[in-house]
Amino acid sequence: MVAASFYDWLMLLHVLAAMIWLGGTVALSALATHLVRHRDRVVITRFVASLRVIGPLVFAPAALGVVGFGIWLVLDTDAWNFGQTWVWLALALFTAAVLVGAVFQSRAAIGAQRAADEGNDAEAARQLARWAWGSRAILVLLVVATWDMVIKPGL
Repeated sequence: MVAASFYDWLMLLHVLAAMIWLGGTVALSALATHLVRHRDRVVITRFVASLRVIGPLVFAPAALGVVGFGIWLVLDTDAWNFGQTWVWLALALFTAAVLVGAVFQSRAAIGAQRAADEGNDAEAARQLARWAWGSRAILVLLVVATWDMVIKPGL
């Protein structure tokens, strides 16, 4: 039987939350880009409407899990502290990703939803394209954060 420490369980939960956030971002970015290229009004309208559900039910808990379990991991061991470069860099990247999502992407999603509701297909596609760019920016931030946590620069 393999015994896992409390730290191991925290790490598992932290990594699972990060996988959901990163994997979901990759999948939705690819899908949004595909939809914008093909400009299918009905599909874009459905996709945009689903963002109001996916954000709060999938991405928000995953992001909270990433930061919550990450902070708990730092607090749970003497090996890590908040003064270490890789820890504060991870927190800065997390903050940037959340801000892009909360400020930029949410506005683009709301704009896309309004345009879709008004039947303005071109504007809905334009706003969805903006949302996809925000999603790619978050993806880059999350990949850099993953590099930071694996490599731990400054140690």
